[in-house]
Amino acid sequence: MVRFYYLVITAFPIIVYYIIKATHYARHPEKYSEETCFMLAQKLIGIVRKRGRISTEVYGMESLPKTGGYVMYSNHQGRYDALGILGAHPTTCAVVMDYERARKPLSNEFIKLVRGKRLKKNDPRQQVRVMQEIVEELKEGRRYLLFPEGGYTDNHNTLQEFHAGSFKCAQKAHCPIVPVAIWDSYKPFGCNSLKKVTTQVHFLEAIPFEHYQGKKTAEIRDIVRDRIEERMKEIAKKEGRCG
Repeated sequence: MVRFYYLVITAFPIIVYYIIKATHYARHPEKYSEETCFMLAQKLIGIVRKRGRISTEVYGMESLPKTGGYVMYSNHQGRYDALGILGAHPTTCAVVMDYERARKPLSNEFIKLVRGKRLKKNDPRQQVRVMQEIVEELKEGRRYLLFPEGGYTDNHNTLQEFHAGSFKCAQKAHCPIVPVAIWDSYKPFGCNSLKKVTTQVHFLEAIPFEHYQGKKTAEIRDIVRDRIEERMKEIAKKEGRCG
C-alpha cells in the first residue's frame, strides 16, 4: 500500500487532471470513441507505472486473436492486475469488476473509461443481466477481461479456486478464450516498499470455441486453470522459486 499512497501524493495534480478528463470522456460516448477512451486509460496506466517504479514484461502477444471478440481469463493477485494486462493489450478491452471495488476512487473512473461492467456478488438477477450484456457485446466483437477467482487475498503467485460460472459468457457467445497468467502482480500495491518492481503478463494460446464446444462450464474452467497453473510452474522453475 505504500506505493499506492506514494502515487496519490506525488502525482496528485496529474491524477486529478486525468480523473476529470476520464469522467468527461465517459459521459460523452457520442464524442469519444471506445478507442479514444482506451488510449486515455493506457496513458493513465503509463503514469502509474512510471511514477510507481513498476515495469511489466509481456509475453505471448501473438496468441491474441487478430479479429472478433474474445474473453481473457486471468488469475488474480491484487490491485495492479487489470492495469498490467490492459496496459499490455494492443486493442480496446473492457474489464469486469466487483461492484463494490469498482466504486472506489480511480477504479470508478477507470472502469467507466474502458466501458467495463460491475457485478454485484449478492444480486443474482443483476449478474444474469450483466452477463447477458457481455455475451451480446462479445458477439459484436468486443473483448473482455475476467478474473474467475472472483477476488484476491494474500495468495501471491498461488492460484485460488476458479468459479465455473465465469465461463458462461464465453460459452454462450461462442468466442475464443485466452488464458492469462500473471506473475508478481501483487507486489506493486501489496508490498510495503518503493523499490522497483517487475511483474509479468503471459497471454497463453487462445482456445477456439470448437475446442470446448459441448463441454460443461466446470470442464472449461479446469482446462483454463490447468493451462495457467502450468505456465506459472514454468515461471517459478525459471525464477528458481515457488511464488
